[in-house]
Amino acid sequence: MSKKVLILSTSLRLGSNSDLLAQQFAQGAREAGHQVELISLHGKDLRFCNGCMACLKAPRCVIRDDANDIVEKMGAAEVLCFATPVYYYELSGQMKTLLDRANPLYSADYQFRDVYLLTASAEGDSASDGPINGLMGWISCFEKARLAGVVRGGGANDPGEMARLTEKLTAAYEMGKKI
Repeated sequence: MSKKVLILSTSLRLGSNSDLLAQQFAQGAREAGHQVELISLHGKDLRFCNGCMACLKAPRCVIRDDANDIVEKMGAAEVLCFATPVYYYELSGQMKTLLDRANPLYSADYQFRDVYLLTASAEGDSASDGPINGLMGWISCFEKARLAGVVRGGGANDPGEMARLTEKLTAAYEMGKKI
């Protein structure tokens, strides 16, 4: 059964290692027959949440930037996949900003159930513990959602270095294919 899959590549660096993982996940999901959209945050206007909480009364945030369209797509997707670089043992700031801006989904009839995470870090795979915990905090606010899988892409620092870590790319591809 075909599912609507949204992949969010949160690195602002072109040719990033986390984006390479996202592309492999997307390829696997497409080959499995799913409808896949991959959105990069590179070049997007994404502002910080100002904590006004108006989004709890309206279906969208009052800040007019690219986050509203992305959050709308998040709510309509059956599967979400986040790809993030690991900065100081945490998820990227732009991913955290997007998660904060997704607050309108809290009281919405969101469709996503399975959430996946792809990380890329210069350090070893344990550097992904922080991003996993950060995403789990967000997922815990959505009772119908669960963390369905993680690929820890440790050992890639320079842009494109993930290409030599074929076992990580294969893991992302296979995870996408098994949705």
